[in-house]
Amino acid sequence: MAKKIGISDLVLRDAHQSLHATRMTTADMLPICDKLDKIGYTSLEGWGGATYDSCISFLNEDPWDRLRKLHAALPNTPIMMLLRGQNLLGYRHYADDVVDKFVETAAANGIGVFRIFDACNDPRNLQRAATAAKKTGKHVQMAISYAVTPYHTNEKYAELAKEYAKFGADSICIKDMSGLLRPYDAYELVKAIKSKVDIPVQIHTHATTGMSVATLVKAAEAGADVLDTVISSMSMTTSHSPTESIVEIFRGTEYDTGLDLPALVEIADYFKGVRAKYAKFESALKGVKPQILVSQVPGGMLSNLENQLKEQNAIDKMDDVLKEIPLVHKDVGYVPLVTPTSQIVGVQAVLNVLQGRYKIMTPEFQGLLTGKYGKLPADPNKDLVKIALEKSGMDKPITCRPADEIPMEWDKMVEEAKAAGGNGTDEDILTYAMFPKKAPKFFAERKNGPVNSDSFKVAASNGENKGGSYTVTVNGTSYNVTTGPSSDKMNVTVNGTSYDVAFSAAKAGGAAKTVVSGGATIKAPVAGNVLKLCVKDGDEVKEGQDILTVESMKMELPVKATASGKIKFAVAVGNQIAADQVIATIGGGAVVVEASADAPAAASGNGTVIEAPVAGTLLKNACQEGASVKKGDNIMFVESMKMELPVKATADGAIHYLVTPGTQITAGQAIAEIK
Repeated sequence: MAKKIGISDLVLRDAHQSLHATRMTTADMLPICDKLDKIGYTSLEGWGGATYDSCISFLNEDPWDRLRKLHAALPNTPIMMLLRGQNLLGYRHYADDVVDKFVETAAANGIGVFRIFDACNDPRNLQRAATAAKKTGKHVQMAISYAVTPYHTNEKYAELAKEYAKFGADSICIKDMSGLLRPYDAYELVKAIKSKVDIPVQIHTHATTGMSVATLVKAAEAGADVLDTVISSMSMTTSHSPTESIVEIFRGTEYDTGLDLPALVEIADYFKGVRAKYAKFESALKGVKPQILVSQVPGGMLSNLENQLKEQNAIDKMDDVLKEIPLVHKDVGYVPLVTPTSQIVGVQAVLNVLQGRYKIMTPEFQGLLTGKYGKLPADPNKDLVKIALEKSGMDKPITCRPADEIPMEWDKMVEEAKAAGGNGTDEDILTYAMFPKKAPKFFAERKNGPVNSDSFKVAASNGENKGGSYTVTVNGTSYNVTTGPSSDKMNVTVNGTSYDVAFSAAKAGGAAKTVVSGGATIKAPVAGNVLKLCVKDGDEVKEGQDILTVESMKMELPVKATASGKIKFAVAVGNQIAADQVIATIGGGAVVVEASADAPAAASGNGTVIEAPVAGTLLKNACQEGASVKKGDNIMFVESMKMELPVKATADGAIHYLVTPGTQITAGQAIAEIK
């Protein structure tokens, strides 16, 4: 008898999470929903994963409102969500009462399929969410996080599927986050699972390594029932196999999907235009990346790593980070790399490359080592466990179900969410529970409405301008500039010299800093203060000639010309500068305006300067201004790469803060001083 293959399309969730750091707006989804709804998909993945975080962090959208709108626009197609078991959609385990309430609320707002997984593949972390989902009457799919390590075998995966079936799973998903599942391995794995369970098996794999189409075909031949794909214009690279290709491969065979190609082509044409809007967020990957077979980086993690390294002015360290990830992966017991463990391991690898191996250990990484996320596949590095226990104030690792040590917390969340500005609904309480640090800002700004994705477009000047008044400073002289929303560049004449002003991420009414672009770019080698200019603006300089000196770390450091030609300075004597900030160009002529916070206070020079280890947002101070601190004490916390990172005192003395909480900071920037 013919076996029709079902198709679940991921265009509304994992495709843009993998390609564009999850930035697609609801407004770009709704116009095509009518056509998506008529295709005949088994389901459309449209919620969960990082979409919740991105909605409140970047898009000023209520994620629950998105779900309700999608549900109304897709009456015939179940919406699938990705749920991280006891982690739900956050980065920690939640108490059982919060898990119950989240699942119940998600079902009530429109979720039809719960795809539930755990990064550790620890069944103890999944049972509560599975039980809650079964009570809603919705489809419950239990997912196996796929990894290729000495501790993951087909036999173990098949036994895991058997255990999940006992939970009441309606189907099993093999979740290959990184494109590691090879075609013939997929065939054997599906066979192994089918020998243990008598429920449908669904395959999820990424195109990053170039194997995904073949993997889906072999999985279908082995008996897989449903395949995850993405409409072609949102497919491949860090995303997934194209839907149309899979449909045509199986057309006329026993696996024929029955989906209409012309209708799919119309959908592809629509998303081709949508994808162009988000080009600035897209991964640089243009083909395949076989190195992922070693690093095991998931598609969404790869695009996020690139964005995070750009924020740190360290995109050139990408290959070093990819080499470091397998080492960190081994140290943490070969845990499968999927949210949140992919983010935790990825950030730790970034910090190891930028700061030195384990000089900074995130609290989340400590949690993995000490059992707060569940049982790891293999024993982690004992020396690191010892350090993590000490840093966490724990006597020994957690060996029970981690959630057993979390007291019920729903009532607490109700009160805290109200105090944070929530509207009292279960949805707002859950938003606060998932992201307590981000929710207050979202609650306060929600009335402003969602961002317009057109604002993401990069203008011809490689920047964007939303219109308004800006202060442009050229060689120490300030000029007021007013532009309309459509302007991406204008002209300023200073002392007879004409400059093109291009806008980059400018904010109307905000303070602005300026750098001169074009020609050879000279960047500050370190953070510090401009002490003196060795030549005049506009002078002809020779390569290797001293052009200015910077005072940094109690030393006077020369900065040399990197080319010969006429020099244009972007800074003046006394300016505080950040590492890698453009300070001059040789042979250039355009002034680039970049939004920035007010200049931080300058260090007195009479104490030990504490520099930001990474770029991010100063979240909070750990002690009062002027307080006495000891070397190694936490003095402040920085939010960077979705993690809360401590900054420690490097000496004993009285703390003097140079920046205030909420300030955007750059790597290497002076943020405190100990006197």
